[in-house]
Amino acid sequence: MIIDSHCHLDDAAFDEDRDDVVTRARAAGVDLMLAIGTGDGPPDLEVAIRLAKQYDGVYATVGVHPHDARKADAASLDRVAELCGHPKVIALGEIGLDYYYDNSPREIQREVFLNQMQIARQAGKPIVIHTRDAWEDTMELLETHWRPGGLSGIMHCFSGDSDQARESLNLGFLVSFAGVVTFRRAETLREAAKTAPLDRLLVETDAPYLTPEPYRKIRRNEPRYVVETARKVAEVRGMPYEALAAATSRNFCALFDLPVPA
Repeated sequence: MIIDSHCHLDDAAFDEDRDDVVTRARAAGVDLMLAIGTGDGPPDLEVAIRLAKQYDGVYATVGVHPHDARKADAASLDRVAELCGHPKVIALGEIGLDYYYDNSPREIQREVFLNQMQIARQAGKPIVIHTRDAWEDTMELLETHWRPGGLSGIMHCFSGDSDQARESLNLGFLVSFAGVVTFRRAETLREAAKTAPLDRLLVETDAPYLTPEPYRKIRRNEPRYVVETARKVAEVRGMPYEALAAATSRNFCALFDLPVPA
């Protein structure tokens, strides 16, 4: 078994064959998937919950992505807090900062990020972090406003080096590797995957994005391809795929207090 710790099953890329995508994932051994609930942003904050209700083995997050921070008013943040109580919502995210696209003003991104950290603390939920071209600001806000609460989370689609991985680990986060780790020029990232503690690793697809090798030319990623990412991480760590898959599955279930699937 293996777990895809981050996928966007609600994406329009899956509208024509979503049932088949889930079936193929299960056939590949993907027993659990975490559907990310940011969607197109407020007012619809339940996209992942609908999928978690529809499919066994799918859990959900809720939250406002930094791209959509400009859409987040008090009512939508209240709704995020309310949805955290849903039984299949296990985390708040993906939240954070994105200075690469700057789809929302940076000050608003930071404000919404802080508001959602507070919501997650009150709900006792881990958070799933998105950070792009905003590492220092993200780390500073997490150090000041998240670490003191003693809760954990996931550094989603980790794309940094070993030092940045250690920073994440020191804040109590797990680091999640996506298909980028399979790319030819990702040596620095593979070194981070090699040296990070095994009990703090996760794997993900970020589907439909970041399709791993050898399927990169297919363009659309699917949860079933998390197997290829896990194979690459296992390879660089010099361990069997089965052991890596089992370890990352245990890590995911421990983070979210879930039973490990048989």
